[in-house]
Amino acid sequence: MLLFFVLISAFIMVNKDIKMPDEKKIDFGPLKNLIGTWEGDKGLDISPEPEGTEESKYYETIKFEAVGDVKNAESQTLIIIRYLQIVKRKSNDETFHDETGYWIWNPEDNSIMLSFSIPRGVSVLSGGSFEQLKNDELKFNVSAKLNAPDWNILQSPFMKKNAKTIEFNREFIFSAKKLTYYQETVLEIYGKTFKHTDKNELIKVE
Repeated sequence: MLLFFVLISAFIMVNKDIKMPDEKKIDFGPLKNLIGTWEGDKGLDISPEPEGTEESKYYETIKFEAVGDVKNAESQTLIIIRYLQIVKRKSNDETFHDETGYWIWNPEDNSIMLSFSIPRGVSVLSGGSFEQLKNDELKFNVSAKLNAPDWNILQSPFMKKNAKTIEFNREFIFSAKKLTYYQETVLEIYGKTFKHTDKNELIKVE
């Protein structure tokens, strides 16, 4: 866990060269159309239970904000947006997922990174690519694996023992007004390996 926050601090908190969006004109490239507030109520979460699975329909809000750019080691420039995702079950309106993180674009090689944390003692640094689809649609694909040399997953001792995340994959398909996603989190939990999935469709509301 310490390593994850050291990496984030290196380009967000400690690095004096970070430029906020009001300091200069920044090209957010493939991240541009995400900036804003999105809402969706077609979510479906399939999660593990000791005996079988649980399906939960949900609604959510994701707010993406422009951060700016940052220079790492005087040689790498990254473009950054931050987000907060709040997910609530339709059955009782209770929040069951709270996620905050950063989407990061490297213009030099057009790669995409996603770093995020959830308040269960789990943090993920995933990486991947994007591609242009029809019209103005883009598709992001990022992934991480436990103990991978590059894109990794960090988690608390309790989660390692009881609900270990061993793989994470997320796909975003979006335009200026519509966003759909599908994600798969592979867990070792309740004595079995389980593919925990989430999907939803959102519309930009502001």
